[in-house]
Amino acid sequence: MLEARAINRYIGSSPRKMRLIIDLIRGKSVPEAINILHFSPKHSSRVAEKVLRSAVSNLQNKDEAGRTDTDTLYVKEAFVNGGPSMKRMLPAPMGRAYRMLKRSNHLTIIVAQKIQRKKQVAKPKEKPSSKKTN
Repeated sequence: MLEARAINRYIGSSPRKMRLIIDLIRGKSVPEAINILHFSPKHSSRVAEKVLRSAVSNLQNKDEAGRTDTDTLYVKEAFVNGGPSMKRMLPAPMGRAYRMLKRSNHLTIIVAQKIQRKKQVAKPKEKPSSKKTN
C-alpha cells in the first residue's frame, strides 16, 4: 500500500484554529477533502489545501508507474502540533506591559491508497435433505 506525507512547519496561526479545519478532512477521500478545504471560509484552509495537494503530489512521484488515480486516495492521518511562540509586549495601563504570545503550528498530512478488495461470491448454503426415515 502506497502512502506519502507532506509537512508544513512554522505556520503563522494558532494550532487550535488549524485543528478546526483538519478535523473536517481526516479520513475523507482526497477529492472530497480538497473540495471541503477549497470552499471553507477560514484562512487556515488555504494552507491545509496546499499541504494536502503536496502530499498527493509526493505520492504520485513515489509511484514508479506514475498512474495513481486520485479518486483511490484518502487522508490516512492529519495532525497539528504546536510550534514555537513569539513573545511580544502590549502596552498596558500605568506604564505596565502585558505579554502576548503569537502562536505557530506544524501541519502533517499523510495520504494513502485504498486497498481494492475483490468481491467474494457467496456460496449458497445447502438445504438439509428432506429424506424421511421410518
